Amino acid sequence: MDKFIREVPNSFNLPYRIKKLADLAHNLWWTWNPEAVRMFKEIDPLTWDRCNHNPVVFLRSVETSTFEDLIKDRYFLDRYDRILREFTTYMKSGNTWFANTYPNLANAEIGYFSFEYGLHESLMVYAGGLGVLSGDHLKEASNLGLPLVAVGFLYTYGYFSQKITEDGWQEARNVTLSFDDLPLVALYDEDHKPVTISIDLPGRKLFARLYELNVGRVTLVLLQTNIPENNANDRQLTDRLYISDPELRVSQEMLLGIGGCRALERLGHKPAIYHMNEGHSAFLTLERVRQFMAEGKTREEATKLVQESSIFTTHTPVPAGNDEFPIWLIDKYFTHYWSELGMTRDEFMNIAKVKSSWSDEVFSMPVLALRLANYRNGVSKIHGEVSRKMWQYLWPDVPVEDVPISYITNGVHTGTWLARRIALLYNRYLGNDWRERIDDPALWEGIDSIPDGELWRIRVHLKRKLVNYMVARARYEWLHAGVHPVQTVASGVLLDPYALTIGFARRFATYKRANLLFQDYERLLRIVTNEKRPVQIVFAGKAHPADEPGKLLIQEVYRKVKDARNGGRLVFLDDYDMDMARYLVQGVDVWLNTPRRPREASGTSGEKAALNGTLNFSVLDGWWAEGYNGQNGWAIGGTTQNENQDVQDAEDAKSLYDTLENEIVPLYYSKRSADGLPGDWIERMKESIRTLSPRFSMTRMVKEYMTELYHPAMLSALGETEEKAG
Repeated sequence: MDKFIREVPNSFNLPYRIKKLADLAHNLWWTWNPEAVRMFKEIDPLTWDRCNHNPVVFLRSVETSTFEDLIKDRYFLDRYDRILREFTTYMKSGNTWFANTYPNLANAEIGYFSFEYGLHESLMVYAGGLGVLSGDHLKEASNLGLPLVAVGFLYTYGYFSQKITEDGWQEARNVTLSFDDLPLVALYDEDHKPVTISIDLPGRKLFARLYELNVGRVTLVLLQTNIPENNANDRQLTDRLYISDPELRVSQEMLLGIGGCRALERLGHKPAIYHMNEGHSAFLTLERVRQFMAEGKTREEATKLVQESSIFTTHTPVPAGNDEFPIWLIDKYFTHYWSELGMTRDEFMNIAKVKSSWSDEVFSMPVLALRLANYRNGVSKIHGEVSRKMWQYLWPDVPVEDVPISYITNGVHTGTWLARRIALLYNRYLGNDWRERIDDPALWEGIDSIPDGELWRIRVHLKRKLVNYMVARARYEWLHAGVHPVQTVASGVLLDPYALTIGFARRFATYKRANLLFQDYERLLRIVTNEKRPVQIVFAGKAHPADEPGKLLIQEVYRKVKDARNGGRLVFLDDYDMDMARYLVQGVDVWLNTPRRPREASGTSGEKAALNGTLNFSVLDGWWAEGYNGQNGWAIGGTTQNENQDVQDAEDAKSLYDTLENEIVPLYYSKRSADGLPGDWIERMKESIRTLSPRFSMTRMVKEYMTELYHPAMLSALGETEEKAG
């Protein structure tokens, strides 16, 4: 294996006594450890916020005199020493769930591929739910000790920054990422040249420079093409997520799949199994077949080896949402490739050639992944059923219920999304080891031992934090962005921290029906402006820059928000990101989700809300169809879907209004106890926390991936049987 020089840029002027703050800044472990976050923040709260909670930028920005004062502060030094001990122990400990459960598989590495990773708001290499799921997956893999190495892109611009005009139109603004300001590890060879890999594109080679990002014990390898070796067009391939141009998109996906495999090989990683999170990386299966054949295997042997060691997770419940390329484009980009696989052109195309709604023949990325991976799963029970129906034609002789696509319902990473004060409450009443038992339902029976008053006071505190956050944002925009005063009001300055507050925050795709609330606008106005029992609703979310219907949906919502008749009870927060998401899922009383069933593959925002005692009010789709028990939240509509969308929308809107008026609002404002506590509401909160926290945790999810998919794939890849491995 080649030797590499790993450099962490360190221009921090830190006193020797606290120099290891730099080590913390360059490992994302701190992002899910609230005491570490709190330590950074309390050094200089104003600078911390201005740096978008990026410790690399922060440590460069803090005044030297501040650091000099810190090394004289014994309380800070005690905290610093304690957190450094925790970090060091965590990184060195071999006593993990994986090591204890699968001691014979310590060297069986897992390769994990995704187009995006939502790890923290200061790392804008994610667009939405898929990325946040990938980021949570890496964090939990680190906690459980899985030998996982991940691959993705280091984007020049990341995802866009959103600005809403006075008329409600979404403007997308590029945000250029400065790599020197990110916690990256730069890789150099023994001649101190940047480590690169290459793939073949028509008439040229495409080069990508490799970086590493440390996510606890997990390494994320990132590829970047904006380097001198490439031509001007190729340098833009890693500029931004989800390029719509088909030639650039196929080049991106070749780089992720083929280039990602070569990157792992270049760095000395030899995964036993490969996990494709969505179909973007499916070309890796072809590259692996090529590699096995180069080692002397026949094509049939190589294909079987790849199938037995590949996992494919699909997140898309409709055919139109999957990546497909025209055959002429695959002809252009893979002419050189099929001969290396010992195939004719027709044999190569037939691996993934299907009919499409927009073309007679296309090359389908999910079909490629489904055919070259023996382990396949959807991301909720309903999504598994939808996927089996959608792809049954690939197994024409198999009944739909036996189509080999299973499901593992998505979860969320508890440490990332749980409010610090609630975590401290759990420490007191569930025991200090509760984090090691997150997925154990028996643990959460202890929720009943938490005094109602303590839980409610924290919930009120979190809502006040949300309101303060919105007011601070609105004030800053009024001062610095020159927004119209009506836009300032629309940003939440009039919100009441004691009124029933509902949150709706997600990608603005049409199937998510953000405008369902406005089906009967006059009725909604009566609900939100009721002086005795007011309701306030906070909206947030982005539409893809190329999604015109999604942008029109934002405009429709924003115009309603600006309507003076709602009295400031409707709010729209622009530029939704992970930081805002934490405030929302922790601070609102009710989390609203209105997808058109069965289009929500899983969803995870409501799971984050449930962790924090926020109650879900959702269509019975995705994860909520599994989580709802009648006492831990509320359902919108039933479990059937009318083929007439207008009729279904009207039925769901009526259910929404009826439930809100007749159940949710009365329960929140019901007669309170002598100490002012809404006992029935708190009882429902506790039921939600008790029943949903273990089932929809990332701990449970990653363990299921390990048990149901990774472990059998590892045994196949290593040529072992269960008995032998045991």
